[in-house]
Amino acid sequence: MGASPVELAPRATDSNIGSAQKPVTLSNFLSSLIPVALVAGIFFLLFLFLRRTQTRQYAPRTFVGSLRPDQRSPNLPNGLFNWFKDFFAIPDSFVLNHHSLDGFLMLRFLKIITVICLVGCFITWPVLLPVNATGGGTGKQFDLLSFSNVIKANKNRYYAHALISCIFFAFIMYMITREHIYFINLRQAYLGSPMYANRISSRTVLFASVPDEFLDEARIRRLFGPTVKNMWIATDCKELEELVKEREKIAMKLEGAETKLILLANKNHTKSQKKAGASQDAEASAVNQTTDADAEGTSGSVASRWVPQKKRPTHRLKFLIGKKVDTIDWCRSELQTLIPKIEALQATHKAGEPKYINSVFVEFIDQVSAQAGYQVLTHHQALHMSPRWIGVTPEEVIWSNLRIKWWERVVRVIATISFVVALVIFWSIPVAFVGALSNLPALEEKLPFLKFINKAPSAILGLITGLLPSILLAVLMALLPIILRLMAKLGGAPSLSRVELTVQNSYFFFQVIQVFLVTTLSSAAAASVSQIIKSPASTPSLLSQDLPKASNFYIAYFVLQGLTLSSGALLQIVGLIVSKILGKLLDSTPRKMYKRWTNLAGLGWGTVLPIYTNMAVIAVTYSCIAPLVLGFATVGLYLLYLANRYNLLFVNNANIDTRGLIYPRALQQMTVGVYLAQICLIGLFGINAAAGPLVIQVIFLIFCILYHVSLNSAFNPLMKFLPRTLDIEEEESRLLMEGGHPGAATSAGANGDKSTNEKEVVNETPVPATSRTAAPHAKPNFFLKWLRADKYTDYRTLRRMVPADYPEIVYDPEAERHAYYNPAISTATPLLWIPRDPLGVSRQEVLHTSKAIPISDEGAVVDAKNKIVWDRDVEPPIYEPHQSF
Repeated sequence: MGASPVELAPRATDSNIGSAQKPVTLSNFLSSLIPVALVAGIFFLLFLFLRRTQTRQYAPRTFVGSLRPDQRSPNLPNGLFNWFKDFFAIPDSFVLNHHSLDGFLMLRFLKIITVICLVGCFITWPVLLPVNATGGGTGKQFDLLSFSNVIKANKNRYYAHALISCIFFAFIMYMITREHIYFINLRQAYLGSPMYANRISSRTVLFASVPDEFLDEARIRRLFGPTVKNMWIATDCKELEELVKEREKIAMKLEGAETKLILLANKNHTKSQKKAGASQDAEASAVNQTTDADAEGTSGSVASRWVPQKKRPTHRLKFLIGKKVDTIDWCRSELQTLIPKIEALQATHKAGEPKYINSVFVEFIDQVSAQAGYQVLTHHQALHMSPRWIGVTPEEVIWSNLRIKWWERVVRVIATISFVVALVIFWSIPVAFVGALSNLPALEEKLPFLKFINKAPSAILGLITGLLPSILLAVLMALLPIILRLMAKLGGAPSLSRVELTVQNSYFFFQVIQVFLVTTLSSAAAASVSQIIKSPASTPSLLSQDLPKASNFYIAYFVLQGLTLSSGALLQIVGLIVSKILGKLLDSTPRKMYKRWTNLAGLGWGTVLPIYTNMAVIAVTYSCIAPLVLGFATVGLYLLYLANRYNLLFVNNANIDTRGLIYPRALQQMTVGVYLAQICLIGLFGINAAAGPLVIQVIFLIFCILYHVSLNSAFNPLMKFLPRTLDIEEEESRLLMEGGHPGAATSAGANGDKSTNEKEVVNETPVPATSRTAAPHAKPNFFLKWLRADKYTDYRTLRRMVPADYPEIVYDPEAERHAYYNPAISTATPLLWIPRDPLGVSRQEVLHTSKAIPISDEGAVVDAKNKIVWDRDVEPPIYEPHQSF
């Protein structure tokens, strides 16, 4: 989903960014809006038509087999417009219970920032628009309604901006507080429920930087006592990982070669039959000639009837100069040597014989014990057995980072943060060079060695100045998320979810600096530079006039982004092209076809959320300087909410689970907008010598900072840890759901198991059986519910959102025993999957290849057109049920 950052980021090379240099008129705005609206309309119409037939692209979550039935979404009507009603009837909480906590909270974030902008319109517009419009300035069109239209002689009007800003920013800080309360209770309700608490990851703590003397199972058990159930001490798997990687590479090469041989044999057979003019009966007779004796004969003898030896699949052992070998024979020989060697090494790792590295996974008997082990200070020396993480699933572990020592982690963090800061600050240099390519004459004056480009033909010159800058900018912006994720991994992040959380911070930093501040300041400076050169003393007054005018770009920006990104996210034109065209060209084996069909696109939370957060920051920053921005932001953000809502319900999957931690980070990042807005107002009040509004704004800024510090101090522990009282709350909620009463209960683990130290619950009041479905309190009105989030969105209220009929999590004993082994240790030899053909080539290949590696030709066939077809209604031989670790 998600659009490219290139589409989202207003760049300094964009001619629109200098819009502060002249007033943006309504006609200018409409001339920009109408073409974009037409393109967005065409995209949306294409989506409406295509979704009726291309269900794999536009509604895979309704049927794809890789999802359990409880994870699938309901089918929508197949008409052009009749599905709207059913779509809006599905609550957002459906995403919570059938997709992920992260997906639900991303939708809630988009909804919350849309509401903030809408309420901001109601707060600012009735007061600030008339104040600005009658401010005595010479502004016209949109400039008439901005801060710049209030002249210094009317500085008392700035009291309106100061007071309204205090009201609006106080509302934002309250909303952030309220959402923290909501998030904490929702997260506790979900993590404390059996659907999460029964998972191995909820009971397992990863300790990093473990000293050598504690890389011992007996000492770990002494440290944490009888609550330890299992443990996995990480081992040095470098050699084994390389061998397993080689095995996978050779196995897939063999699978591809076998499939190629089968298709080639059938193709040649069909050609020979057409050439001979044989009837279908003769063809059937020829097919039946492949007997059991034929299949058991010399390897490749069946295929050799139609494929000469020199036409069989071959490859070179070294690029270009290596010896050419028969791919199938070579792969079989290599695997017969490699697989036993890998299995022997795997056995030694499972026995704990190889070298240990300084990380340990400790599984406790229940989530309560795991939280106790997670929260306790485990070692007497600084940075030893620390940091530690809970809730890390095996499939998202970055195994190469488990070997990092404590001092190495410190160095890595400092180095990667420094690199990211430098990258963000100096990102404008390569972008400026790319933009300069569009104006070669000016660039050649600075760099004379580029004059040879002018000698190129006009067509090529046009490509260099027109198309090349756009392509290079797209490449640059596509590389940025890759670089940021690489830095997060090099910094020592132990899991993919932690990588996304780190990238969420760094990418937001980039968005604010490069997309917002550089654009705004360069736009304001560009509008004033000539006058500043003539009269340097006028700098403050000129900037006070032109900085608010820089908002002109963002007035159109929000609606244009909302239209283009939402329609583009719905149509998914790139994904459609890849699946329909490249899929047919590249998917040469049943495995590749199956994976393309069943693997749903995931979301990179670290690069999706910061884009929307930055849009909210821009809207808040300009809320009291150019209030009109809030209206356009409301429209743009709501369109993005609707597009993301559809994709989360019907298209995308959650491949990475941060357990909701993306949400409080996004809320915290929103405060940047509040601080930037207040700093801008303080500067503008100071430039215009408005002492009263300046004092008000400074006092309120100090208040916001102190409030923010207190907020974090109160909430941070609750966002990181699960409290002990949650165990009692969960047990009482369970009894209420069963129609019992909590008074007679003992404290039991959130996973339903009794904890080691049983304690009586104080509350002895019987609860009637009707309470099993009743809310814990009377239904409040809207205002009371909004005002008292602590009461009306408390744990027991939100606990009712957790599905009671969630399927019980049962682990295969072997999978549970090997859960936190490096995949190189626990991964079995892959099963090859080739299509069954009417000539019987696959039959012989399965018989001979199975002596080296498991192989099957079930579930896929070669049809009359010599195309591979796999049965989507039958479970393929390579299917592996997903374990919810």
